[in-house]
Amino acid sequence: MAEANKRIVQRHVDGGWEVRKPGADRASAVTRTQAEGIVRAREILGNDGGGEMQVRAADGTIRAQDTISPGNDPRSSRG
Repeated sequence: MAEANKRIVQRHVDGGWEVRKPGADRASAVTRTQAEGIVRAREILGNDGGGEMQVRAADGTIRAQDTISPGNDPRSSRG
């Protein structure tokens, strides 16, 4: 089974927020704010055929998750 296309928005070591693919050596994008990182992650996933976006709080805990079209949403409910 193929690994799901996923991006994580998390705190960057130099400040700001990064968009990173799990297992990647470097970030796909670094932004000033978390909101900008979320927008950029949506763009990247949308251009790459959709997938899962995970947003982490500054302390590293998972704050939110979302499926970006046309990815496979594991849940049948909307939201």
